[in-house]
Amino acid sequence: MPETSKTSQVTGRPPAGGAAADPLDRFFHITARGSSFAREIRGGFATFFTMAYILVLNPIILGSAKDKFGHQLDGAELVTATALVAAVMTVIMGVGGNLPLALAAGLGLNAVVAFQIAPLMSWADAMGLVVLEGLLICVLVVTGLREAVMHAIPQPLKQAISVGIGLFIAFIGFVDAGFVTRIPDAANTTVPVQLGGTGALAGWPILVFCLGVLLTIGLLARKVKGAILISIVVMTVLAVVINAAADVKTWGLTTPKVPDDVVAAPDFGLLGDFSLFGSFAETGALTVILLLFTLILSDFFDTMGTVVGISAEAGLLDEDGKVPNLGRVLLIDGAAAVAGGAASASSSTSYIESAAGVGEGARTGFANLVTGGLFALALFLTPLLTIVPLQAAAPALVAVGFLMMTQVKHIDWDRYDIAIPAFLTIAVMPFTYSITNGIGAGFLAYVVIKAVLGKAREVHWLLWGASALFLVYFAIDPLEQLLGVK
Repeated sequence: MPETSKTSQVTGRPPAGGAAADPLDRFFHITARGSSFAREIRGGFATFFTMAYILVLNPIILGSAKDKFGHQLDGAELVTATALVAAVMTVIMGVGGNLPLALAAGLGLNAVVAFQIAPLMSWADAMGLVVLEGLLICVLVVTGLREAVMHAIPQPLKQAISVGIGLFIAFIGFVDAGFVTRIPDAANTTVPVQLGGTGALAGWPILVFCLGVLLTIGLLARKVKGAILISIVVMTVLAVVINAAADVKTWGLTTPKVPDDVVAAPDFGLLGDFSLFGSFAETGALTVILLLFTLILSDFFDTMGTVVGISAEAGLLDEDGKVPNLGRVLLIDGAAAVAGGAASASSSTSYIESAAGVGEGARTGFANLVTGGLFALALFLTPLLTIVPLQAAAPALVAVGFLMMTQVKHIDWDRYDIAIPAFLTIAVMPFTYSITNGIGAGFLAYVVIKAVLGKAREVHWLLWGASALFLVYFAIDPLEQLLGVK
């Protein structure tokens, strides 16, 4: 692929003139894009170390939740599933899409699966729903309907959804670490949550969390690459030391103890453990449709923004601002969601952290071979990755919440027809512990306000249809009573 003038401006390097002699160079267009094998390898390492935190966070998020029947997923199996899907799909993206764009289980998406979907059904049903989501995204890409879906949702609502998920994730981090706890109903108080377990912070685990938050935000403020991963590693080491030296009653799900073995064979027990249509029998068609809509919305638009952003940063957009191989890239991303569900690792998606690799010089899919290879290596480090306590990983959730919150600046708060739906979307998610509820509240508010203002024609018909579904969703109890269903 020839180097465009846009690429030259971004990379600061002149386009290469001669044809590449190396077959790998020619296949990935490394020289043509003004890169080199050294830059691609360096970029691949940078991307891995920037997003490797998912190997810790995904098992913790999914492993800390229970399905409808009280079952929890095994931590070691989750590490294997997370690493395997990330390794395979990152390599496929590199070879098939030729972009320095790595993939892994999506933060925010795994929260939807763990805390919104799993409590309504079995884990197998929940992961089957993720597979269906990925298949539907592939259909949207193949049929060209993705453009229609993209235009249906106003940009401010997309941004509000991201902000709301960020607050939700941060709240989960505070709760998982024990920094915020539920006040027992027996207390007869109108205050639902409190600081710590008794209204005050106490104990070594809480100290680890607080120090972790301070370390993470300090590293982020300094713009240190790999800030989240560094914080997780440092606080895990501190937790291991504290656990060995102090009398700690409990750390929660994971006790930070040095494992007997650092290397172990991967456990593929979760692979293929999904039920494609079991969710329909468990929760009903309407609920499944709304949950699928939530997953698709969260995955679809995040991917579009990430793909365009990474391509622009790498200087790979053409003169019309189009992403090279966009159809294949989006199809592979949809296939990653399918793979994530089939492996019980939650929906996998493209990672904005790939920008770290681009910053180190990566311009082609060859960098993905390096990143994917490192994820494959992580398959054998499960014992080391499963000693991370919630208190060491939860600060990363708070940090990710902040990063997602930054999109709030793009919302026009002076326009009530935009600001009110955006506010409800953002507020309802953490306050009801439900991403679906937040999206529904925002959609309904948007169409109602537009109708009241006489601007109903500005609302896309797909948004009207989705809002109608959400109206039924929120009013399901009185509707069932009215129809004599219960």
